[in-house]
Amino acid sequence: MTRMNRRTLLGLLAAFPAIAQAQPRFEPTPRDRTDMARVETYLDSLRTMKAHFFQVAPNSAISQGTVWLDRPGRMRFQYEPPSPLLLVAGHGLVVFHDKSLNQTTNIPIGQTPLGILLADRVQLGGDVTVTGMQHLPGQVQLSLVRTASPGDGTLTLIFADSPLVLRQWIVTDAQRQQTTVTLTNLEMGGQFDQKLFQFIDPRIFQPGTNG
Repeated sequence: MTRMNRRTLLGLLAAFPAIAQAQPRFEPTPRDRTDMARVETYLDSLRTMKAHFFQVAPNSAISQGTVWLDRPGRMRFQYEPPSPLLLVAGHGLVVFHDKSLNQTTNIPIGQTPLGILLADRVQLGGDVTVTGMQHLPGQVQLSLVRTASPGDGTLTLIFADSPLVLRQWIVTDAQRQQTTVTLTNLEMGGQFDQKLFQFIDPRIFQPGTNG
């Protein structure tokens, strides 16, 4: 597992030191406002989801696996071998475990770009600011930042349209490094075993040991 690959996943999660860059203010059109309202309604209805994912790192490395989402505040990225990675969000924290390095990193959900998606209610205003929208044939894209710390990074959500379905997101960190996650085989709804969103550190607990 290279340092670059580890930094890639942390880029998916963590806020990096802000780079001050002036950007033109996004002024939504009436069509933009209509689609923003549609996105809010869709995300509020998206309480649980399971999907297969493909992740492309800034260095073009590709990994894949299964993702479970259980809003608010719970998510699990189960990476397929040979990737040694595991990401679990729950109890206010995002836990990133790298088996190859035997390292675990804990980050408050509120300090991660994906925390925007995991909120109990997604509101495109207030704590979250829309910085841009694109309307492509059969597709709607919108880019989001945390209003209080826009330099920390951008989360771009990409939806198939008619009907609206989340298909992809792109996390751009403060250094302009991009990590892209594409979803396939989406299964909406249902209930998940909450143990999926709990992380037991193997450095602390070893099966078959006493004490």
